[in-house]
Amino acid sequence: MTDGIPTDAFECRRDTLALVNREEEMSSLSALAQDARAGSGGIALLEGVVGIGKSLLLERLVAALPTEGLQVLEARGGVLERDFPFGVVRQLFEPLLATLDGPRLARLLAGSARTAAQALSGQRQPGDVMLPGEDMSYAVLHGLYWFTCNLAAEAPLVIVVDDAHSADMASLRFLTHLARRIEGLPILLVLSRRTGDTSTDAALLGDIAGQPLCRVLRPGPLTGDGIGRMVETVFGHTADEEFHEACLALTGGNPLLVHSLLTVLRLDGRPPVVDALQYIPGDGTFFHDAVRAVLQSQPASASAAARALAVMGDDALPEVCARLAGLDVATHSAAMWALRSNGLVSEVDDGRRWSFNHGLIREVIVADLSPEWLAEAHHRAARLLLDAGARAEQVAGHLLMTSLPATEDWAVTVLREAAREASFRGAPALAVDLLRHCLPADGRPPEDTAVLVELGLAEAGVDPQASVRHLQAALEHVREPSLRFRLLSSLASGLIRSGQSLQAVRLLAEQAPTVRDADLRRLLEGQRLMASAEDLNSFAVTLREYPFDISRPGTTPGERALIAAGAGLCSVRADRAQESAAAARRVLESSVPGVDSPFFLTTAATALLYAGLPDEADAAYQRVIDDTRASQRLLLYGLCQALRAEARYRLGALSESLAATRSALNVVPPRHWGRTLALPVATQIHALIDTGDLAGADAAAAQAFPSTSLDTWQWNEFLCARGRLRLARQEPKAALADLLESGRRQHEWTRTSPAVSSWWAWAGRAHLALGALAPARELAEEAVDRARQGKLTDALGAGLRLLATTESGPRKLGMLEEALSALDGSPARLELAHALVDYGAALHACGHTEAARETLRQGLDLAYTLGAARLRARANDALLATGARPRRVTSSGMESLTPSEAQVARMAAVGETNREIAEELFVTQRTVEQHLTAVYRKLAVSGRRGLGSFFDPERAAK
Repeated sequence: MTDGIPTDAFECRRDTLALVNREEEMSSLSALAQDARAGSGGIALLEGVVGIGKSLLLERLVAALPTEGLQVLEARGGVLERDFPFGVVRQLFEPLLATLDGPRLARLLAGSARTAAQALSGQRQPGDVMLPGEDMSYAVLHGLYWFTCNLAAEAPLVIVVDDAHSADMASLRFLTHLARRIEGLPILLVLSRRTGDTSTDAALLGDIAGQPLCRVLRPGPLTGDGIGRMVETVFGHTADEEFHEACLALTGGNPLLVHSLLTVLRLDGRPPVVDALQYIPGDGTFFHDAVRAVLQSQPASASAAARALAVMGDDALPEVCARLAGLDVATHSAAMWALRSNGLVSEVDDGRRWSFNHGLIREVIVADLSPEWLAEAHHRAARLLLDAGARAEQVAGHLLMTSLPATEDWAVTVLREAAREASFRGAPALAVDLLRHCLPADGRPPEDTAVLVELGLAEAGVDPQASVRHLQAALEHVREPSLRFRLLSSLASGLIRSGQSLQAVRLLAEQAPTVRDADLRRLLEGQRLMASAEDLNSFAVTLREYPFDISRPGTTPGERALIAAGAGLCSVRADRAQESAAAARRVLESSVPGVDSPFFLTTAATALLYAGLPDEADAAYQRVIDDTRASQRLLLYGLCQALRAEARYRLGALSESLAATRSALNVVPPRHWGRTLALPVATQIHALIDTGDLAGADAAAAQAFPSTSLDTWQWNEFLCARGRLRLARQEPKAALADLLESGRRQHEWTRTSPAVSSWWAWAGRAHLALGALAPARELAEEAVDRARQGKLTDALGAGLRLLATTESGPRKLGMLEEALSALDGSPARLELAHALVDYGAALHACGHTEAARETLRQGLDLAYTLGAARLRARANDALLATGARPRRVTSSGMESLTPSEAQVARMAAVGETNREIAEELFVTQRTVEQHLTAVYRKLAVSGRRGLGSFFDPERAAK
């Protein structure tokens, strides 16, 4: 007895409860665990209302798993921790990490897994840098995935997360990331979520539920027999069927409600008979009544201890809870044991910590507390935790539970530290929330300018307008050169993201001179040039007023950034293309890894691309890609992959171009591309058309774009690609409208070099499809003139091909011969293949049949090698017209490889392992294995060694 109440009267400790009517669910979970031990990944999601028995099922599953040859990781989502990134992830892995020695930890964090350390411990690895929020969040997810793979490679893994609906967003994103890639891994992922409640992110849990490997289990209500077993557990004897059915009707068979109902009867001293149920409320509140009845029967110390635990959260330190409850340690300990004996709490770690037996118990207690009392209690809890040496995020979690600003010095210090940790772990929105709690309630700026600076920088990727407002307020108080540079750079970026590019240009023009460091001023000047390229009006002013001296030597990072920016902007004009290329080479050759900005190096590479040097551009992009992948700068990695896709396309490497666009779009989600999404999509459409996949091109063209995309030069390229697609679909009028609009916009942006965009070539063909010869010739002649002026051989070849379509006979042959001469030795193999097929067809039309056959076969072979299905089909038709036998299309050989298969095979041919390929392409090892299996079958080889005859090792390595 405890204060007149029988002990165990409200016993709902899961370790003493019987698992009733759950044999089918346990069997399914056990089978999935066996599959994981055998190497087959699986997912189970337990869904149900509160009290249906999800947590008990998970506990019994874990208890039934073998202890040898299997690793089991457990975590539970909680309301108090749901705002803090990777809280559930740390629950899963921290117990394991505490047991690891240095060498084993190093193995688990090797390769792409290295960034997992930032989620697991918040510690940076050597060489890590602070990254933008979007970069870091994806980088950490990718690192956690590979850390989990490394762990599963040691022994099969079972990951159990209870109450996933209350997990923090970052952990849910990781679990979703893992679920999408779990096939073929010896991992079982088991989650539970409560239905009918608001989730942290229902969409992410829905994504997991929708995975092909996910088994959704929905435990049903108890049967009459099941209720009978619970009656026997609570009362020690059975009841009749009539009582069982009445209980079922009153509770809906919910195990928690059944147990609560039986508890209320026992507390009231009533037997398990139907007549006793007339005293039970019919509105389902008997669980709440049972909890309140137990607490009211206890001394005041027990109620105070229960309230303190409800505020502090499960597993809180007893000493801290005692102080919050206003009790000495001995009295608090006695109170907790009294609560335990009445079934409300259970001891953890042999009584060193405590937790409620069910989350609903805490909810009942909190519901009876006033908002004012709760706010004050959380504030006191924060200070007590700080004094006890708790982590900053634990302290800050309680400060966030109050609506009042936390302006005391100690609170501001804690919130700033927690904000830095949140930013480092890829949760910029939380960092913003934490720092906003430091602002005075009356709207005045904080006394410490550093708070305003940190808030403005954190808001940059979350709320650009607020970031601009706060950074502008802080700017007048900051004089230190490096910090002032960072503020100005971030402020300009925020203005651009807010659609105020012109203001960004003006800001940098006015404020850059105030930075007392010459090279930092040059970096800001380079940023100003690139910012002007985001706004048509400011771009026109920049082109008119800026001297664009790109002849500097480039001896400092600032000078090289300025040269790169100038070269990038000048390269869009044919008359300065080669000068820009020389400047870009100078930047790239003298750049220092880890010192020079990858953004400006990407700009220099683009200058080479627009100068008609796709091979040099491709090599430069690859270098930046390697650097950004190693440093996990994934936004810039995605942008560079998109530009590299264009270089690969111009080289005729269609499969590699498609693989690059796919990599760019996979690594960087569409919402993070923003205004620039049109760029990779445009290249993707062109490559899909050439490979004959018009349906894929249609799908790419039909996707949604942000409305702000229409104000960018990247949209010009999308209009060109969509116009070409419409031309391929035999819609010349619609095609011409898109292509001429693209050209009009290109001229507005002064992107007049024919090597920048192919809009003019496809517009000319659209004119010809409509029978308009003169405008097609005019476009071709202008392109040829500009290409000659800029020494742009690839554009010259394309222009001469278009011009040849407006001629016939010897004049046509002469132009095509000049085009072939211009393309001789050019790396632009796709353009060369087109020229060969056009020339072969023209030779046949002039009666030179044998020469036509030979030329067409060359064009056909090159088209076949490049995977240019549409051009190959045209070459086949032209060969057939000459009386020659066309090439038979087969479902095997190099031609049959998909872009992804070709890319994986090429990497395997130079000796990269499946793991290395998977890490580099941001795919799973299972995906790599599937691609290689398909490659071996199509190429009729038995393994990697056989790939050498199909992929030249030197070219593949490049």
